Amino acid sequence: MDLFEKELEAGRAVILPTETVYGIFAKALDQEAVDYIYEIKRRPRDKALNLNVADEETIRFYSKNQPPYLSKLIAAFLPGPLTIILQANEKVPAWINSGMATVGFRMPAHPKALELIRNYGPLVGPSANLSGHASGTKYKSIVKEFDHVIPGFEDDTFLTGQDSTILDISGSKARILRQGSITKADLLEQVPELSFEEDELPLS
Repeated sequence: MDLFEKELEAGRAVILPTETVYGIFAKALDQEAVDYIYEIKRRPRDKALNLNVADEETIRFYSKNQPPYLSKLIAAFLPGPLTIILQANEKVPAWINSGMATVGFRMPAHPKALELIRNYGPLVGPSANLSGHASGTKYKSIVKEFDHVIPGFEDDTFLTGQDSTILDISGSKARILRQGSITKADLLEQVPELSFEEDELPLS
């Protein structure tokens, strides 16, 4: 076991690159580990966390009423900078999604992050910054912000610095909750079955 595996196994946190920004990761099904993430980030408890997963099977395991185009969407964009919001099922602990009816799924493209998610996931992995601060892309400044108490994997050059697009497909119409590098036009090109709410973002 390397250092990161040991930390995750012990219920502690690690800082890992995704493909957008650095995330602070811990085992999602370990309530104490998740509590620690909220505490160290000073994150409000009503701000839900995503599940970081390594495959479609895990997405389906923690969700319900998935749209028929889900497999096509995953194949086209994941791993990558897209967060998919689906209806949560009873297997999602309330400490992950703050008791909401939905849950977000993320599949980061960085090989190290994906390997650890595959072996120890699902993991929570919000951006590695204090709540309200800018998302971090410079490893040395991030570990300094957290007083060097959380070990991490440094790979600044892999990161784009642009947040993931958040796509909510939990209802009958899709909604983009946050525009990242993947646009509405990109989504429709790969998955024309997507139907967006009328007042949605423009195509570009």
